[in-house]
Amino acid sequence: MTELIPVLLSGGSGTRLWPLSRETHPKQFQPLVGEQSLLQATWRRLDGLAGAGRPIVVANEEHRFMVAEQLRQAGVAPAALLLEPVGRNTAPAIAAAALQARSGGGDPLLLVLPSDHVIRDEAGFRAAVLAAVAAAEGGALVTFGIVPTGAETGYGYIQAAAGEGVRPVRRFVEKPDLATAQAYVASGEYFWNSGMFLFRASRYLEELERFAPAMVAAVQAALAAGKRDADFLRLDRTAFEACPADSIDYAVMEKTAAAAVLPIDVGWSDVGSWSALWEIADQDADGNAHHGDVLALGCRNTLAWGGRRLVSLLGLQDVIVVDTDDALLVAARDQVQQVKDIVARLKAEGRAQASIHRKVYRPWGSYDGIDSGERFQVKRIVVNPGASLSLQMHHHRAEHWIVVSGSARVTCDDRVFLLAENQSTYIPLGSRHRLENPGKVPLELIEVQSGSYLGEDDIVRFEDVYGRGGA
Repeated sequence: MTELIPVLLSGGSGTRLWPLSRETHPKQFQPLVGEQSLLQATWRRLDGLAGAGRPIVVANEEHRFMVAEQLRQAGVAPAALLLEPVGRNTAPAIAAAALQARSGGGDPLLLVLPSDHVIRDEAGFRAAVLAAVAAAEGGALVTFGIVPTGAETGYGYIQAAAGEGVRPVRRFVEKPDLATAQAYVASGEYFWNSGMFLFRASRYLEELERFAPAMVAAVQAALAAGKRDADFLRLDRTAFEACPADSIDYAVMEKTAAAAVLPIDVGWSDVGSWSALWEIADQDADGNAHHGDVLALGCRNTLAWGGRRLVSLLGLQDVIVVDTDDALLVAARDQVQQVKDIVARLKAEGRAQASIHRKVYRPWGSYDGIDSGERFQVKRIVVNPGASLSLQMHHHRAEHWIVVSGSARVTCDDRVFLLAENQSTYIPLGSRHRLENPGKVPLELIEVQSGSYLGEDDIVRFEDVYGRGGA
């Protein structure tokens, strides 16, 4: 069999699952079903797929360290980790992966998978991929159509030619109204558009060159001028920004004569809304699906996602409740597609909750903004074993550090010293300083900032092992 390379697309922002999923920590990095994140589950469901090699991963450069760490935890070193400086939709992302896959002279099959879907029947999915290989080796651009379980208006549809197995696509259609969706499902000719594909790298590039030559040229330029940064390959910003933005459906699949579809029934969900998560979650006898510390009395068909505190529900039906550290969502279950409107409103008002969690992930660990007020801010900081923050200074704030657990190596101007549990230190305004974890367990500390300005942009970096800029 031809070499098969999985292509994991991890550039989405997942705003329809706000407030849990946000731009800085979107749904593919969240353990929404089980203990693994959706990204990790996407890779691990390929375990046992004959011929599958190491993946090519395409990700937003802002998520690079989260992607790398989660893949490390999943036990895989990607063949390439391509970083998009800006989002340009799926067609350019797949083109970058295809060009990268061909850079060694081969012409592998690419199994293109969004990294934020759920598939319950993993063995069935692997069997479906193998069933599509012959058609893909023969030059078809194969997509996997989902056998519909109902008249869903939130998905695009694929009309397939009559037959069995892989068959030609008659047409792609956009998200229909309810009556049209009901007619599609009743006909037996239509399947949900999953966004998963299998094709030769060269065939995709040939068809993209035919229908969108400017896109291919821009992606080629972005790769050629890209820069390697540790395990990452950064696409050139100028070239990639000039690339037309389009989905693979619009750019290629709706136009090519080589489109084929394999209908599958594998317990698939794109987890595209809170109601979609409720549908695939484990439910009690009353249809309630709860996560975290949730107490519900007299409730039916509810989804409650708790955070650090108790969530209590009383006498509710068909309601979604999502509690995070800095935002609470309460919605009717049939209205959750409108969550994106809340996010748009928050962005228009310039509110940080639109895109940033209270807990912020960094390549060295994370910090959680516990409290803030006039001229002060309190954070809980976790530094991973062996990790270190940049050597830096602040123009407008001083800092107090109190070690809660683990050990810290502190640089403050010309002094370097260790702090153990329950010890503390003071970092004066303007001092060059660095925090490191020399131990084998996470370092946890409380940081109290005080000063006239406490924004994250008041950082001047002198040394940084993660390649971040000087300010």
